[in-house]
Order: sequence, then C-alpha cells, then structure tokens
Amino acid sequence: MSKPLPLIGILRGITPADAVAVGEAVLAAGITTLEVPLNSPQPLESIRLLREALGERAKVGAGTVLTDAQAREVHAAGGQLVVSPNCRTAVIEETRRLGMASWPGVVTPSEAFDALDAGATGLKLFPAVQVGLEGMQAVRSVLPNGTLLYAVGGIGVDNFAAWRTAGVDGAGLGSALYKPGQSAPQVGQQARALVAAWNAAG
Repeated sequence: MSKPLPLIGILRGITPADAVAVGEAVLAAGITTLEVPLNSPQPLESIRLLREALGERAKVGAGTVLTDAQAREVHAAGGQLVVSPNCRTAVIEETRRLGMASWPGVVTPSEAFDALDAGATGLKLFPAVQVGLEGMQAVRSVLPNGTLLYAVGGIGVDNFAAWRTAGVDGAGLGSALYKPGQSAPQVGQQARALVAAWNAAG
C-alpha cells in the first residue's frame, strides 16, 4: 500500500446531492483526504454521506471550523479531521479530545507554537500566497523537527515545485480542484492534473 498523498481536497460549496460523486472522483485520482468547509450548503450532511460512501478508503472532515461546538458537530457527523482558517486552542483541544486530526491555520510563529502546544496534528499555512516562500521558510526554520506544514491558498499546478523545494510538506487544494456546480468527471480531471503535477514536483 503506497503512502497517502499529502494533499487535502477542499470541496467548498459542495451540496449533499453532489458530494458522493465528486468525492469518488477525487478519491479515484489519488487524493484520499477530503474537507467539506462548514460554509457549504448542509455541510454535515455531505460529510455524513461521504463517510458512508467512502468508508475507510478516505479521511473526511470539515473545514472553516471556528468553534469547539462545531468540532463536536463534525465528530457527530462522522468527521475524522477538522481544518480551520485560524488558530483557536479550544478548537484544537476539543478536536483532539474527540480523536480527530486537527489542522489549524497559522501565519506567525506564535500561532504555530500555540497550535502545536494545543495538540495540532499539523499546521495549515494560510493564506500561503500572503506568507510567500521566504516567509514560509522563516517559519519552518523554527518549528520542531517533524512538524507537518501544509500550504493552502494560492497553491497549485503552477507553483507546486517551488513550494515543495522550499520545504512545505503538503497542500490544501481549493478552487483549483473544485468549484460549485462542476461535474464529477470535470473535478476528477482537475484532481488527476493536480496529483500529476504534485508528483512531478517531488
């Protein structure tokens, strides 16, 4: 069994009606971690459906999780990971208490260390395009060895190689992977292109 790709597929705006077909298409391309942001229509229902359909073949969770109460709702829906745009230690601690992976958003070293102290599984550098390669390297240089750092926001086919060379561990893929209303075959095609580009950049 090959190691899962360090890519998180972000399905912002997905509806429960489209979730399973799109999720299957993304999974078939090799992306095994899926995030349904909570500002999507009926996100908890989409998470529930994806978990039922994909089973152990994928990890499914929520993005844009801002409160510990939301983390509990995600867990109740079967979610396995919680991704946030910000660093809230209460959210991280509750996520970990419930046995889910925690990916808080950070920009500064202070946020990064607060997140790690609270038990974060890995760090989401967001928005990566704002921090830039040099900023990311400066943050990375002070992080403990083994800290997982994923870039999210403005990262894709065109700049995977630069980010990987600079030392990022993985990426979250948003609008480059999925936009609301796109068909499952279209999303699958985009997912395959992103996976190929990520692998080529390594």
